[in-house]
Amino acid sequence: MNDDGQDNRREQSPGTMIVVVGPSGAGKDTLMEYAAARLCGRPGFHFTRRVITRSGDAGGENHDAVSMHEFNRLEDAGAFAVSWQAHGLKYGIPAAVYHHLNVGDVVIANGSRSALPQFGTAFSRLKVVNIVARPDVLARRLEQRGRESRDDILRRLERSSLNVNGDFDVTTVDNSGAIEDAGQAIMQVLEQSADTNRT
Repeated sequence: MNDDGQDNRREQSPGTMIVVVGPSGAGKDTLMEYAAARLCGRPGFHFTRRVITRSGDAGGENHDAVSMHEFNRLEDAGAFAVSWQAHGLKYGIPAAVYHHLNVGDVVIANGSRSALPQFGTAFSRLKVVNIVARPDVLARRLEQRGRESRDDILRRLERSSLNVNGDFDVTTVDNSGAIEDAGQAIMQVLEQSADTNRT
């Protein structure tokens, strides 16, 4: 804390926070797993787990599951660098990421476009990787999940945007095709960020 009682960890972070965002079905989790497997054992990269008020066996990303009561307690205690609410759930990025950023690491987190203003406030060096895919690809992937009808999915996709709003450093990766193609694109962003941190 500084003399005004404000948390100044943002200004003390020479590392880069990379937040991966994109619509449902774009393949954020798959691409993050792709990158994590290839960077396993390499120093300077840290993939953080989100804290979510969702069951640990709900499927999807590997996360730390907590109750709403526990999440609120952690939030009040300052345990999160960023926290937000969406779709009836609460999400948090642990404040422990500042340790990795303070030593110049690249930290990769699964985020949300709606929470990007909070990320921008929390991290001095922020890059956004926006994962997108063609509407027909998104519709097919979402339909395979079996949670919505195809008509509902198509109506939702018509209303949604794939763009990132705001003044952010954004790299858009199209994941409509082979995972290797999009995977190499996200790897390039991560490795370039690591090179920048070392300069």
